[in-house]
Amino acid sequence: MKLNIAVLPGDGIGKEIIEQAKKVVVAIADNFAHDVNFTHAIVGATAIDKTGNPFPDETFEICKASDAVLFGAIGDPKYDNDPKAKVRPEQGLLSMRKKLGLYANLRPVTTFKSLLGKSPIRQDLVQNVDILVIRELTGGIYFGEKGRTDNGNTAFDTNTYTREEIDRIVRLACDYAMKRDKKLTVVDKANVLETSRLWRETAQEIIKEYDGLETEYMFVDNAAMQLIQGPGNFDVMVTENMFGDILTDEASVITGSLGLLPSASIGSSTSVFEPIHGSYPQAAGKNIANPLGTILSAAMMFEYAFNLKDEARLIEEAVEKSLEENYSTEDINRNNPRSTSEVGDWIVKFIQGIK
Repeated sequence: MKLNIAVLPGDGIGKEIIEQAKKVVVAIADNFAHDVNFTHAIVGATAIDKTGNPFPDETFEICKASDAVLFGAIGDPKYDNDPKAKVRPEQGLLSMRKKLGLYANLRPVTTFKSLLGKSPIRQDLVQNVDILVIRELTGGIYFGEKGRTDNGNTAFDTNTYTREEIDRIVRLACDYAMKRDKKLTVVDKANVLETSRLWRETAQEIIKEYDGLETEYMFVDNAAMQLIQGPGNFDVMVTENMFGDILTDEASVITGSLGLLPSASIGSSTSVFEPIHGSYPQAAGKNIANPLGTILSAAMMFEYAFNLKDEARLIEEAVEKSLEENYSTEDINRNNPRSTSEVGDWIVKFIQGIK
């Protein structure tokens, strides 16, 4: 199969972690006789510095013409520390989601047996955790009207959702739940927010169409607590944009490292695959960042963009083995840490050994 992949390293550690994922993709392609073509493009602070636009039209065209997008991270301290900046790297990510029609972010949260002791949560609570969080991506407070009044002393951000936006994400979540353990948790704040009441009302109508689906409705503050107290009780979780952003970062501690979690953003056009962590500018150029979340995002790419499940499973097996061998970066292995590139090389060698 010919695989046309757009590569957007982005900012900070993006370039380093993306290089490891690319090496793994090439190794998989060699093993399974695929033809890979990478096309690189700029986004985020890197793109602002070069073009003034965090998501240039050329980058959009490259993404649109590709079968999938492998994306690193966005963010730079010079913009983070300037609240008055008119153009920000994060706007590039929001623009990419909007222009590519990426309405759903899939974030699997699973634990690795070899890392159960690394989680700050008790082992008996985190073992066998397997959650799929589905986050709505194109609506909510991130995209609502925002601004300042009263000479800049009053600020507002508007949280807006349409029934159509809620309908499509809830249906997607129901479809995934039916393929798994037929258990769905809808997270909202319906006791306070009107948008959440629309979410719950719409979800209740849709779920009637799915026989055998067990559904639970949970306020976001309770969901945040339950994710720590009993993460094994969740199967598929669906929620709005900001709630999903916060809850998945919280859920990352279950695994023992934020650097382990991949994600897929899917919709009406080219899908984007990226780790859930940020650009980690403090580590940029030091070859110490954990590349496994990006490598696992490549595994999701093989499965969701190309329907190549054997290829995806092999990457996941390689990651699992690297963790069992304690061949990992300093966020996991503080006593004998390996570099970003060393971990990538180990994964590649494992894949090359399976023929």
